[in-house]
Amino acid sequence: MFLASGLFPKSALVIEVHFWYTVASGREREQARSPKRNAGGCWILYRILIVEDDGVIAGAVKRHLESWGYQVACVQRFDAVLAEFTAFDPQLVLLDISLPFFNGYHWCQEIRKVSKVPILFLTSASDNVNLVMAMQMGGDDLLAKPFDLQVLSAKVQAMLRRAYDFAAAPSLLSCGGAVLNPANGTVTVHGRRVELTRNEGRLLQLLLEKKGRIVSRDAMMTALWESDSFVDENTLSVNVNRLRRKLEAAGLPDFIRTKKGAGYLVEDETV
Repeated sequence: MFLASGLFPKSALVIEVHFWYTVASGREREQARSPKRNAGGCWILYRILIVEDDGVIAGAVKRHLESWGYQVACVQRFDAVLAEFTAFDPQLVLLDISLPFFNGYHWCQEIRKVSKVPILFLTSASDNVNLVMAMQMGGDDLLAKPFDLQVLSAKVQAMLRRAYDFAAAPSLLSCGGAVLNPANGTVTVHGRRVELTRNEGRLLQLLLEKKGRIVSRDAMMTALWESDSFVDENTLSVNVNRLRRKLEAAGLPDFIRTKKGAGYLVEDETV
């Protein structure tokens, strides 16, 4: 057990996390600081945009992430978030929900019109309503305040690894009239192309790779977040239900089946 970071000096909230989240090894820190190469051999320095109107929180998060080697900027004009997003062109956005002028849900929708960049919501209320809204508006994850800075950096690293893995693009996956292109996050159903969020694409990819076999909820959470230590099961349910609705609207009702107490299944029609 340990006290939450000094970001919130008035709070005495105690957070319990795994030890390896709280103490980053020197090797992990050096790997995070080191620039990455993409498939074309170009160096990548990850840019992170912070949309947070509390200057104390924004400043502390900025300094912490910069110590890990990221290039970080804080939004200055909260009536022009999209313009600053476009100008900075970040690889990840930390987005507070309660903001001046328009809330974080509004700006998430605006960003989603032009980009699939990973978005991590920051909120002082971690109830299911905020969680569901964050996912429905296009967010990728949610972190409740007060949070420990090491937990934040662990989430940031995991989200960047998932989003910008420059390994060779996987092949198309198909089953029952659905053809998934993991490279661009789209699924084609009977000739109709459907856009998926990053999390929806990950879930469908896992189910199609293991078609005919039950995939446990733990395995699906691990595929999304690489560790289920800080993932609420409701988040997974929201993503699965949203994916189901998209497939049903495209003409594939009951494509993803629930196996009570076991997980989810996409039937292999070739068997």
